Amino acid sequence: MEFPPKFPPKFAPIRPTKISLMEVLTMAIEALWSNRLRTSLTMLGVIIGIASVITVTSVGQGVQKATEQQIQALGTNVMLVLTGVARTGGISQGTGTASTLTWEDSQAIAQQVPAAEAVTAFLQRGGQVVYGDQNDSTSILGVELNYPSVKEIYPKEGQFFTQEDLESARSVVVLGSKVRSDLFPIGAPAIGETVRVQNGRYTVIGVMEAKGSVGGQDQDDRVYVPLTNMSSQLVGNTSVNGRAISGFWLKAADPTQLEAAQFQVTNLLRIRHNIYPPKPDDFRISNQIDIINTFSSVVGLFTVMVSAIAGISLIVGGIGIANIMLVSVVERTREIGIRKAIGATNSAVLNQFLTEAILVSLLGGAMGVIIGVGLAFTAALLFSFPFVISLTSIGAGIVLALTVGLIAGVIPARNAAQLDPITALRSD
Repeated sequence: MEFPPKFPPKFAPIRPTKISLMEVLTMAIEALWSNRLRTSLTMLGVIIGIASVITVTSVGQGVQKATEQQIQALGTNVMLVLTGVARTGGISQGTGTASTLTWEDSQAIAQQVPAAEAVTAFLQRGGQVVYGDQNDSTSILGVELNYPSVKEIYPKEGQFFTQEDLESARSVVVLGSKVRSDLFPIGAPAIGETVRVQNGRYTVIGVMEAKGSVGGQDQDDRVYVPLTNMSSQLVGNTSVNGRAISGFWLKAADPTQLEAAQFQVTNLLRIRHNIYPPKPDDFRISNQIDIINTFSSVVGLFTVMVSAIAGISLIVGGIGIANIMLVSVVERTREIGIRKAIGATNSAVLNQFLTEAILVSLLGGAMGVIIGVGLAFTAALLFSFPFVISLTSIGAGIVLALTVGLIAGVIPARNAAQLDPITALRSD
């Protein structure tokens, strides 16, 4: 015996309908498009956060690479030894202010340090260079003949000093490229002209190639005179133990020899200067690799710090998405009730609202990536450093955007899915 159905067919309960992923995606896009202004404002926080992260990361890497290239152009197998610190009333006057190194020290280093391929001493002071009615305040370097080969900077016009210039302390000068452009009109010859360096008259015999700035020092804003001339005529500063210098550059055969060279130079100078523990050294040693590592560390920390700040804006964007989605649930309560009344399951409603949140985040992330790359490229052009974009940072930005959307959409989506259809239909 067949029993009649519990309900007449026309009153049979509506069976929950399964909704495909494509249908969920279509409904989410339609809902976002119908509220374009709200969607745009919701994406704004994500756009700003992702663009900031990519721009800051790219600029930091570009500046770091540019600095490394500049330092490497000066030689990664080069080490600098500077004089010690003068103190007045217990107050340090800064590195290089005491006359603790001599030309004889550098010559001893060149002869007795096996790791040293070449050593060149220098004496440096600030001063005025005058040509006609043009006056330029610059750095004056007294150097030896092998300075160009050690520092890898050579004359673009004319020539460098000769052995005779050095031995006779001849009043000749080689100009840096910036000093030449400051003193002489474009196209006007500089070689053979006479300029006034401090109070002396010097004949220009060469102009150095452009090297740019490294560590805040413009390598082109300087002039070069023979070390003997600088010491005797411009500075007149001598030491009890010999001719005083500001320091010297040591060139090793390759970068792997720098550590050995530093050890050997330190021990030899301590012996020559009668320095024994606990007496401090009266000189300071640094090499290009140390400079690169230090600068890379500083730039890396700065990039991390600013990226963290940009990440905070991304979190704020996620909070904005959550707020807007919560408001959207309240505004669409009646719509949710109708959908559930005609068979939409809790999971279908949950998926739709979650999809909307993820779409907003992904769209914002994609736009943020495009804007961030554009800003990074513009900055590289304006400030003349390499344009560096890491695929890792772009991938991380997209993943961050997806994560923010997923997290920000969970609670609003759950609230929408748990709405009672009868209560939802009664709402205004």
